[in-house]
Amino acid sequence: MIHPTEEELHTLRRVSGKIPWTAYTVAFVELCERFSYYGTTAVFVNFIQQPLPEGSNTGAGFSGQSGALDMGQRASTGLTTFNQFWAYIMPLLGAYMADQYWGRFKTIQISIAIALVGHVILIISAIPPVIVHPTGAITAFSIGIVIMGIGVGGFKSNISPLIAEQCTETQMRIKITNKGERVIMDPAVTISRVYLYFYLMINVGSLTGSIGMVYAEKYVGFWLSFLLPTLMLCICPMVIIYCKKRYILNPPDGSVLAKAWKLWLMAVKKRGVFTKNKNSRVFWEEVKPSTLGTAKPVWMTFDDKWVDEVRRGLIACKVFLWYPLYWLAYGQMTNNLTSQAATMNLGSVPNDIVSNLNPIFIVILIPIMDGLIYPGLRKLGFKYTPIKRITTGFFLASCAMISATVTQHYIYKMNPCGKYANGCEDAEGNTLYADISVWVQILPYGLIGFSEIMASVTSLEYAFTKAPENMRSTVQAIALFMNAISAAISQALVALSEDPLLVINYGVVAGLAALGGVLFWFTNAKVDKEEDRLNLLPHAQFQAKVEGTGSSDLEKGTMATGSEKI
Repeated sequence: MIHPTEEELHTLRRVSGKIPWTAYTVAFVELCERFSYYGTTAVFVNFIQQPLPEGSNTGAGFSGQSGALDMGQRASTGLTTFNQFWAYIMPLLGAYMADQYWGRFKTIQISIAIALVGHVILIISAIPPVIVHPTGAITAFSIGIVIMGIGVGGFKSNISPLIAEQCTETQMRIKITNKGERVIMDPAVTISRVYLYFYLMINVGSLTGSIGMVYAEKYVGFWLSFLLPTLMLCICPMVIIYCKKRYILNPPDGSVLAKAWKLWLMAVKKRGVFTKNKNSRVFWEEVKPSTLGTAKPVWMTFDDKWVDEVRRGLIACKVFLWYPLYWLAYGQMTNNLTSQAATMNLGSVPNDIVSNLNPIFIVILIPIMDGLIYPGLRKLGFKYTPIKRITTGFFLASCAMISATVTQHYIYKMNPCGKYANGCEDAEGNTLYADISVWVQILPYGLIGFSEIMASVTSLEYAFTKAPENMRSTVQAIALFMNAISAAISQALVALSEDPLLVINYGVVAGLAALGGVLFWFTNAKVDKEEDRLNLLPHAQFQAKVEGTGSSDLEKGTMATGSEKI
């Protein structure tokens, strides 16, 4: 294996390595789970916000509007925002169990079982004998989304690292192409491609689940919209159990989180709580085992390289801190933009089908980015690093919200009820809407989709490549937790999620996303310059204590690498 020189790192084109077939099976499992999640949540807004059609006991609207609980837009925004918050705070629990006790594979299996229980309760909330009693239906619905969220969170924080761990090449090497060109096979490029197609599968699942369940809701009822995703989720354990012997599975290291925490506290104690740059190399130098020598504590059963990996993982966590302002814009798709569509000229299209423009754009754009844009930029010598891509994502999200703001302004201007467009009816009870085609929402949904490829996909990539090998679920969970913080901020903006304040709502979100992009770049520009150095850290050695002996395997003369198959 020929490693690139310093000069070659700056001059040679970088290419992806081979993606193993096992990675595609993990992506298929993700497709099934996302079908179940997005298929279920796609009908939440109508289930909560709209009234049960007259004479219906299923909620199916047929030629009219589907609905069930008639709780209004503010309640639907509040509950869907809570669902987002809950589903993205639970990855912290799933990551803790995986990295500390169960490992990723077992945690995924248990999480799927928990999610299935939540799905079954959601089905119960929508069956005819229950849906006609709003109090009982909302009680079952609320319990269902809480239990489902626990399972979804445990699954999400572990499936993302599992797919990338199937790629076993971890070092850059020189490769000669069929045309005789010397290129660098860069594992970071491989991981980037893995997550691009992982995200493609997410959106194929989202697209098919959402479209199918919206029509199931419209022509059969909400019970079918909750049942079919449940059946799809049942495919997940079948696939991963069948492929288990072929997967690369890293066992948990037991005390990894406690040791990382002790290491950070030791560094803070030595350098001081108010040290300005806790991510600098100098900050961590004094707590490396080689520096401490014989004074190192008994729990320090790792080498200097693992300290560098912990530093790199904390840098990643710092990078994620501005993400709540990005997810704030993304979150408008799941509630307010769906409601906005209902106040426009829909033709024969259900209002909650329009949101599928987002995954359609993503499914179209990902192959273009992977096959044309990214390789073209690499050939031109432009390093479109993760930090640059994420910054681009923030500004695309802001542009999406600006377009939504303008659209809402014209809805208020053209609707017969002015700034009270939601629920606008004539004397005979017929719905009145602004004579604006709903397809103008192509702009916000398309821009959000483009921004996801820049920011969301890259967050998956960054969490995996920058985390210590035995803390990948934890760092991924912290990245996902930014969604929960965003949902909490959204909860504070719920008061703006109703007529006549929706123009202000979209405008505020657009401004916050743009501000986030500016602050993100200025706080991470130095990290951007370290990209190659962070990716080229040598493999670390870490050893948990042998249970019941008080000693580590390192002390016994053996060293587990954490990469064997189990």
